[in-house]
Amino acid sequence: MEYTVNKLASISGVSTRALRYYDEIDLLKPAKIRSNGYRIYGGAEVDKLQQILFYREMGVGLEEIKRLLSESDYDQAKALTGHLENLMRKKDQLETLIETVHKTIRSMKGEIEMKDHEKFEGFKQKLVDENEGKYGNEVRSKYGDKAVDASNAKVMNMSKDQYDQAQGLTAEINETLAAAMATGDPAGELAQRACELHKKWLCLFWEDGKYTKEAHRNLGLMYVADERFKAYYDSVGEGTAQFLSKALNIYCE
Repeated sequence: MEYTVNKLASISGVSTRALRYYDEIDLLKPAKIRSNGYRIYGGAEVDKLQQILFYREMGVGLEEIKRLLSESDYDQAKALTGHLENLMRKKDQLETLIETVHKTIRSMKGEIEMKDHEKFEGFKQKLVDENEGKYGNEVRSKYGDKAVDASNAKVMNMSKDQYDQAQGLTAEINETLAAAMATGDPAGELAQRACELHKKWLCLFWEDGKYTKEAHRNLGLMYVADERFKAYYDSVGEGTAQFLSKALNIYCE
């Protein structure tokens, strides 16, 4: 089956403008271009577009999708299995949130007594699922399943105060990093303050007693090497991931 841009847009829900842009950035090239200039897409392009949309649904950026799909050992069946696992996590997360809402309503009506930690089950599950979906493979390959599973369990067992502290530290780290970036000095007081806050944040998630300076330094290196981590910190300001990595290297000496 062959499709023009308009027909492919119709069956996929992707705009013709987006399809043309995907062509321009070499993410999704048409199978051929007719003499009249029409782009023509075949079955292989339809399958590739489906993969692109799966990755977009998970929040992966276009450049990262392009890199993933262009890898010589890219396995579509394996990728689909990964997509299914992520979708199942999202399903579980929604079910947890729905159950939390139901319990909250019943608690407000006086039908049940809801413990404080139960009020945050859905939000903590969302945090775990989002981290697994975005960074799970990389972190598990680096630190092992046991360490990651223990970290996830620690998140799910967080008290309200600990959960609030983690959220507050995230904002404080980014604010301090932005101020430190303005100084341009990774060894400066603000940069090292950001590293100290980052350590406190890590210790909320890592197993008790598992923090080491070497692991902290290696995490900073991963922030630069992995495009998803890099994009997160660079959203604070261009070059922030590299700046944090340098600051952590100094902090951990």
